[in-house]
Amino acid sequence: MAKYAISNFVNGSDQRQNLTTTFKTQISVTAATGATTLRKAWIYDFSVGCDQTPADNAIGWCVDRQTSVGTGTTQIAPPLETTDAAALIVCTVDNTIEPIVTATTKLWEMGINQRAGYRWVAYPGGEFVVPATNVTGIGLRALSPAYTGKVNASMNLWE
Repeated sequence: MAKYAISNFVNGSDQRQNLTTTFKTQISVTAATGATTLRKAWIYDFSVGCDQTPADNAIGWCVDRQTSVGTGTTQIAPPLETTDAAALIVCTVDNTIEPIVTATTKLWEMGINQRAGYRWVAYPGGEFVVPATNVTGIGLRALSPAYTGKVNASMNLWE
């Protein structure tokens, strides 16, 4: 199985969306039809933080199931091993139109101070699974009641 990395800092270009008091999807990993067959993905690691001017603001983070792709920058997740093929799963970052979030399917949630970063690593067998069902996926989202700047998010997955 090939492993991949994805980040909301696209190709060295800062296209991240500013936070608001409602959730903004930072990274979305979705099974979608295209030239290939649908593929499952397992999210085993993600990191969140903020590289902007530090202040004491709360940022709420969550991981949810999604039933649409939304509108954002499509990014092909590069393989961690250079000899592996490109990922077939669809990754979207910096959403301007939010995906549809499935009700009551919050998989992870945490409030984190803007000055702190956080890394989540799945225990083997505890990965978040993106099913091989068209336009279904998992999104990493953030909001803040006070901070309106940009945040960093990265994710590792395998398919």
